[in-house]
Amino acid sequence: MKIKIALLLIVMLTFLTGYSQGKVMTKQVIKSTILNRDVHYTVYLPEGYENNQRNYPVTYLLHGHGDSDDGWIQFGEINRLADAAIKKGKIAPMIIVTPDGFKSFYMNAADGSMNYEDFFIKELIPHIEKTYKVKADKRFRGIAGLSMGGYGSLLYALKYPNLFVAAAPLSAAIWTDSDCETMQDGMYNNYFAGSIGKNLKGKDRLTANWNANSVFSIIDKKTTEELSAVKYWIDCGDKDFLSVGNTQLHIVLTKKNVPHEFRMRDGAHNWTYWRNNVIDGLSFISDNFRAK
Repeated sequence: MKIKIALLLIVMLTFLTGYSQGKVMTKQVIKSTILNRDVHYTVYLPEGYENNQRNYPVTYLLHGHGDSDDGWIQFGEINRLADAAIKKGKIAPMIIVTPDGFKSFYMNAADGSMNYEDFFIKELIPHIEKTYKVKADKRFRGIAGLSMGGYGSLLYALKYPNLFVAAAPLSAAIWTDSDCETMQDGMYNNYFAGSIGKNLKGKDRLTANWNANSVFSIIDKKTTEELSAVKYWIDCGDKDFLSVGNTQLHIVLTKKNVPHEFRMRDGAHNWTYWRNNVIDGLSFISDNFRAK
């Protein structure tokens, strides 16, 4: 009898609060031919996913340097935040995919040792759209991320505007050519030894691979019309060591008359900031999923 009463109370509480919970599947595996290894990813499926035949929009949410595919669940609590935001109508029900980006900066390595960009575009996206009930169309595909993942979201949106309707980089790890030249050796090698080249100094760091993947270089080569094919939400804390690069990105886009949203808020480069602000980025992406 006590068990029946407890279950009844749970049902009543669920009805009264409208509480719903999406499903999280961690450490899913895609066998990558391009990377010649298994790659983990975590996927969030909104409440009701398994009980209907509808297809959902998808957002790829990229982690930062030194983290892994489940970082956005473990530290970012993105499942809890998404559940609440969907319930309130702030974001549309969506699938959220957080792949393991290793320390790749989501680009193809200069020495060919890890062609992560090729993997993401040619293997991961098709795998997700084959495996899950996804609306496989630019209009319903978004990308976001923090720090290294913020950079990755910008890189892919700029390079593949035919694939993404909107991008929401948070605290994006972006530097100008001058920043790269003067970056301390330890910091440079920690971030870019594999993707750009080890132990390079000064202008020698501005390799062909750097230029091909520099956000500022890519923007400089594109027209306003080309850049406006994706909607951008740029967000960074005012105490973040990356605030200068993000501010310069805002200035560059403004000078080229590219529509975008820019937020500089109180906060630093940490999970507290990202947990507090990621839903605003996802809401921006969600607004672009919805019919106008």
